[in-house]
Amino acid sequence: MAGITNAEFLNKVIPYGFDVVTLGGYSLDEKTIEASQKIIERGRKEFHFELDKIIPHIESEANQIKKTHPNVRVSANVRSINPEPIIEVSKIKNLDIIELNCHCRQKEITSIGCGQEMLKRPDLAEFISQIVDGAKSEVSVKIRANVEGINTLDVAKIIEDAGADYIHLDAMNPNVFDADWKLLENVCKNTDIKVIGNNSIDSIDKVKKMYQCGVYGFSIARAIISGTLNFNISNF
Repeated sequence: MAGITNAEFLNKVIPYGFDVVTLGGYSLDEKTIEASQKIIERGRKEFHFELDKIIPHIESEANQIKKTHPNVRVSANVRSINPEPIIEVSKIKNLDIIELNCHCRQKEITSIGCGQEMLKRPDLAEFISQIVDGAKSEVSVKIRANVEGINTLDVAKIIEDAGADYIHLDAMNPNVFDADWKLLENVCKNTDIKVIGNNSIDSIDKVKKMYQCGVYGFSIARAIISGTLNFNISNF
């Protein structure tokens, strides 16, 4: 998530023109919570809540955003080795989108088969379908492009066929500080799902380039991690 994205931070950045914001990422079961604790112990910022406290926390965070910005849609990015906790979070009243994290590359998360390792699960389609069938919100799946051994377009089609509403695609181009524009365009042209483009958005020109690839929307992370943005997307 490029950092800690909580209600306090998101309420501060919404005025730059965002109409959807994402809380998280959150770990929802014992294994992912344990992994989060290990990440913290080696000095990286990470959300960490006990199993019985995580859903009330997300609910409180979503409520804080809706209270201040009632027209902004709220998403929560979550990790779990099973779909059931994700379905439970989707039932939060002020949560509009539940987002399955198939994106994190921290070793503690990938070593338990979560994050980007989810893309290698033979039952990925079934996993997503269970969430779609049980969720009370829309469903997004965030993935990282160009993961070794994974065909990004094939995964995008699996996510689409499983019934998700969105693919949140970090169009990471290994060893290049720029998005993989060709891959992003290829996914947009060869699927009908709503694609949210992400990676290296630091100007209106980059936003325009994203839309030229065919995305439904775009997301910004690192360019706003300080809590400020040097361009305004309100009138885009």
